[in-house]
Amino acid sequence: MKEQWCLRVPVRDGEAARRNAIIEGVADRSLRPRVEDEYLLIPVLFECVGAVTAEFVENQAVEELPRHEQIGGIVVLQDDDTLGAEKILAARPSAHTALFATSPVEGEFRTKTFKVLAGSDTTETMYHEYGRRMKIDLTAAYFSARLANERQRILSQMKTNEKILDMFAGVGPFPVMLGERAGLVIANDLNPEAVLLMQKNIRLNHLTNVIPMLGDAKNLAEILSPMQFDRIIMNLPMDAAAFLSAAAPLTKPGTIVHLYSLVEREGEHNAEIFRVFQYAKVTERVLRSYSPTSWHAVYDIEVTQ
Repeated sequence: MKEQWCLRVPVRDGEAARRNAIIEGVADRSLRPRVEDEYLLIPVLFECVGAVTAEFVENQAVEELPRHEQIGGIVVLQDDDTLGAEKILAARPSAHTALFATSPVEGEFRTKTFKVLAGSDTTETMYHEYGRRMKIDLTAAYFSARLANERQRILSQMKTNEKILDMFAGVGPFPVMLGERAGLVIANDLNPEAVLLMQKNIRLNHLTNVIPMLGDAKNLAEILSPMQFDRIIMNLPMDAAAFLSAAAPLTKPGTIVHLYSLVEREGEHNAEIFRVFQYAKVTERVLRSYSPTSWHAVYDIEVTQ
């Protein structure tokens, strides 16, 4: 037995939390997760928010698998590696397809193209996250599971009946996860295929307070005025900062804006933020490394005037 830091989550959410810990690179895979008093204890490599200590049995040495992200029944490899894809599918009974992205995120609808490396010839899957279900088609709309813990962070900060705007909602992961606690969620996206999938995901999760919209985010202030929101999600990592002026008329004192961006230096968007929200309180957090010189960050912007 070995004592180690761990995440303690309800068993019903355990598998999703375990996968997210692996995706984010914090899971200690040398130790075996275990159940204790209806909670799954997931060993992690270091102390993090919510972590506690517990004792674990050490795993037998296992073959290292190629780098990949699992989304429902699909694994997306970082390399064009057919043999590695077959190894992953053999080690992941819940996975049915292994893909390799043959293009970056591109075009006005932010989509990718994929090559099937192994398994079923499909880009569609059902994805589960903390008790919610979402239908995903990776060629129709961009999706990543890597913000699962971030969605839980925001959910934990929310007050009941908040009015929320998601300016770049995609297939709806933020609206689906936040909808139960919110009073109203307006979920906008420019991609028609994404909005169709979002509508299905709203129905799958029996949400009646999430309103999907198809449109250009730069027009939202004109369309939604005089509405003002308690919280605005801006998850468009390459371009979100360019839409701060579009978001501003929809805020009020106390509104929290969550701006997600790929950055190469700390405070990269501060000048843009303070140009639009002169007296805002801004907190920047690193979510994950993206490349040797850049990382995915979130700016939590509290509007004060």
